[in-house]
Amino acid sequence: MSRMPSRVELCPLTLADQDEFCSLVTASAELHAPWMQLPANGEEFQAWMRRFGDGTNLGFVIRVRETGAAAGTVNINSIIRGRYQGASLGYAAFAPSAGRGYMTEGLTVALRHAFHDLRLHRMEANVQPANKASLALVQRLGFRYEGLSPAYLFIDGAWRDHERWSISAPSPWTPDPSLPEV
Repeated sequence: MSRMPSRVELCPLTLADQDEFCSLVTASAELHAPWMQLPANGEEFQAWMRRFGDGTNLGFVIRVRETGAAAGTVNINSIIRGRYQGASLGYAAFAPSAGRGYMTEGLTVALRHAFHDLRLHRMEANVQPANKASLALVQRLGFRYEGLSPAYLFIDGAWRDHERWSISAPSPWTPDPSLPEV
């Protein structure tokens, strides 16, 4: 993962982001369909934010440093400690900023946060096989292909197959104290 200064920063998603987030989701509907469904109104956003209450899931906005514009969103989902020390990555670009490399930089920052600050050992990204842009993104980031998960997630009214991709923490890595010693 590159150590060059990033054009983006990772900002925790907060209730104050609701109007901007929902507006960008609406503006990005063609980009996101049929791959994902994000909250597009206040009620959906409030429900979405509840999933971040216990620390098992973390939500962020990827912001362009120069302008403060939200370029996308990333979640570190289903954090599991103990012998696993891993989580899954969910992400989406926002249409006004798509295609400029901000998501590559933003996910690089998110992975650095996951591996160094959260001290996770493994991150997974699950991508529908026809989502070529997302597959290219995980490959650029150094994820490795692990296999196909049939009927993995319920999206757009049906159970969708997903390719499972993963990346492990770079060496050296400092484990979280919850990792058993033996």
